[in-house]
Amino acid sequence: MQQFSDLAITPLVLSALKKLNLIKPTPIQNLSIPLALNGKDLLGTAQTGTGKTYAFGIPLVNHLTLNKDSCALILTPTRELALQVLKALKDLTSNKNNLDSALIIGGDSIQKQLRQLKRARLVVGTPGRMQDHLRRKSLKLNKFDFLVLDETDRMLDMGFVDDIKSIIEKLPTHQTLLFSATLPKKIADMAKKFMVDPQRVNVGKENTPIIDVKQEVKNVNQKEKFQELKLELLERNGSVVLFVKTKRSADKIALQLRKDKFNAEAIHGDLRQSKREKVLLKFRKNMFQILVATDVAARGLDIPHIEHVINYDIPQNPEDYIHRIGRTARAGAKGSALTFLTSADTKNWYLIEKLINPNAEPPKKKIESRRKKVKKSFRKFHKMTFKSGRKKTKKISKSGTPRK
Repeated sequence: MQQFSDLAITPLVLSALKKLNLIKPTPIQNLSIPLALNGKDLLGTAQTGTGKTYAFGIPLVNHLTLNKDSCALILTPTRELALQVLKALKDLTSNKNNLDSALIIGGDSIQKQLRQLKRARLVVGTPGRMQDHLRRKSLKLNKFDFLVLDETDRMLDMGFVDDIKSIIEKLPTHQTLLFSATLPKKIADMAKKFMVDPQRVNVGKENTPIIDVKQEVKNVNQKEKFQELKLELLERNGSVVLFVKTKRSADKIALQLRKDKFNAEAIHGDLRQSKREKVLLKFRKNMFQILVATDVAARGLDIPHIEHVINYDIPQNPEDYIHRIGRTARAGAKGSALTFLTSADTKNWYLIEKLINPNAEPPKKKIESRRKKVKKSFRKFHKMTFKSGRKKTKKISKSGTPRK
């Protein structure tokens, strides 16, 4: 595999990579960077933890370093991912690059964003807040010739499709790098409409979890689920991300775990931005072990030390399973993923299995359900027999003659 120094990267960016102790590109970077440096549009499929931020970040910073009048826009599904991406890109820049940036996310000061946008050549944020600034005319896209869509599948799942299309339509001629963990038809259709001869870059099979994750499934009774969770947590060392369906569940389970002497915190969309950042900072610093999270809140988390993922509630969207377990086994590390299944989860679990393995067979009807049916039929039969017996039976008088 070639080294970064073998690629057409500017000395300033190479120097930054050297300071970060990054010498060789990861597989996704090795495939993406040469194409992007040549001005090609990219349609990239790669799991989280494979180095895709620098797969688009290095060509982007390189482009802005060489073209002083250019600007770049990066769209992400969540505030946390926007923060992480901007931090990673700032590590590639220096004062000599002259790359002022703006972070455009909800929950942050509008006045601060307005000040940043006056000078920014690199703008990172969520589609909804970008649209707000476009309506205010505080964000003008006439100089933006480089676009990155990161975790595009999640942005579409979150309902940002119209915002994204509206933003793209306002851009002048530009290069687009689109990255996604999965590639559903709606992304392929978007690429066909808005990209110019996009080059496909794929690391691993599409819609499959990374191989270093040990996956386990545990069948549980809904009433005993929380007790089973505590037993599983006692057997695990290291950081755990625990996925639940709702914000309310996140708070409730984190509270229950703390009452039972587990070190847990919750993160979800209803928390103030400052609170979310505080929780994530504490988790990064290993100040608590268990992060109870909803899918949206945990999207884009880049925390290398996550060793375990537990799906307390099965995801409704099959693609979310891949995103969830992608929180662990990052950057070549090993990880584990445990999924709790109740009898109500059978159909959704089959859809997840079908996504990962198209040859998966549909679930067979459980013997227990047939037994219940037989038991019910037997009760009905017994009841009918008993009733009919009573009708035919006549009471006998002491004299031996039937009573009328």
